[in-house]
Amino acid sequence: MSYEQKLMQMKKLLKKTDAKVVVEPKKETTLPLPPSYEKEWLAAGLTKELNSHGIFYQRIVNYDMDYMHGNVSLSGLKSTLEDWRKSGENHPLAPDSSQRLLFFDTETTGLKGAGTLIFLMGFIEQTDSSFKLTQYILPGPDHEVAFLYASGLWERPSTLVTYNGKSFDIPQVETRWTMNREMLPPLLKHTQIDLLHGSRRIWKGEIAAFRLPLIEEKKLGFLREGDIPGHMAPIIYQDAVKNGRPELLMKVLLHNEWDILSLVALYIRSTDLLLKTDYPESAITQTNIGKWFADLKSYDRSKLILESSIAEFGLHHPVTHFHLAFILKREKNYIDSLSSFTIAATGLDGRERIIALEELAKLYEHKVKELEKALESTKEAKRHLREESRLTEHFRKRLSDNFLRREIRIRRKLFPGEAHEPTKKLV
Repeated sequence: MSYEQKLMQMKKLLKKTDAKVVVEPKKETTLPLPPSYEKEWLAAGLTKELNSHGIFYQRIVNYDMDYMHGNVSLSGLKSTLEDWRKSGENHPLAPDSSQRLLFFDTETTGLKGAGTLIFLMGFIEQTDSSFKLTQYILPGPDHEVAFLYASGLWERPSTLVTYNGKSFDIPQVETRWTMNREMLPPLLKHTQIDLLHGSRRIWKGEIAAFRLPLIEEKKLGFLREGDIPGHMAPIIYQDAVKNGRPELLMKVLLHNEWDILSLVALYIRSTDLLLKTDYPESAITQTNIGKWFADLKSYDRSKLILESSIAEFGLHHPVTHFHLAFILKREKNYIDSLSSFTIAATGLDGRERIIALEELAKLYEHKVKELEKALESTKEAKRHLREESRLTEHFRKRLSDNFLRREIRIRRKLFPGEAHEPTKKLV
């Protein structure tokens, strides 16, 4: 076979055969039908809405700017946002001024699990002339895509103000979005302000429990009358879907409405406490706020709040002096820091008293060079460390080792040339 013939044979092998492309007919998307109980739900005051994914129900309520929820006027939100802007604070409750602010709450058919549905989403947003509540209600499981799409959480980033939303509401939304991701646009990342965490920081030690109705009663002056228990909401919704009866479902919507109104009021009240030193509150609350700002390294504001509390309550709340002492020490104001730590060591007990005594020993040894007082503070701290029963073993051992080394070092400074054997450990 000649060379040319071989090439022609190889060319035949390379020749492609046209493969038949099978084009499957495009499946038509059939939107779920309205539920059989639609007439009853519409008669109860809900409106039917339609989007590209199907139907959902909606309820809208508008409130005047000066609407009172408990003893808080919603009109205060405007000055709240302005106060945050002027403060320049990088705080967990500070809003992102570039985003719209939404107060958000959900009701679900359970607490967790892939089968748990969100059946109610509520938002309150401030408009130019009012506050607008929008509630989206799930007609049934077949309409979940339309229901989630209606929320608009895919459209633009927002700041969502919630109560336990970081742990519950937002993860629930993310789960349901993931379950329907093939039919929904991507869920955006939203800034979150969780007022449950804020309430715990502000009122720790003053309020025993942080259920929202208790916060409403004690701090917002709002008492719910005729409210349904939150744990009944899933049962009521399932009954409304099964039997079409909307009467109790409307009470769930009212429960959700009160929740969101309380978010607005609580955000206003919390901001007043955080940014206004002349706002009346207890020494416990003021100290909690001062400590929170110190933890965020906003030392100037922390000092202002703690000093304001001391000016009002004096020596009656020594833990305020305890936290102020650390700021004074940081400012190298050692004399005033010594004074505050002395008040704390005298008035406190347990862990904080021992820490205050340790700080006194440090200042006396290294800053004001009064070694006798440093040794005295160390010995007293060792005694309390030995006698206090409410300490963790880790804390006890760590401080025991520290005090042992400190005592030996101070004795060597006081009595140079003498032998100083380590004393027996406390633990």
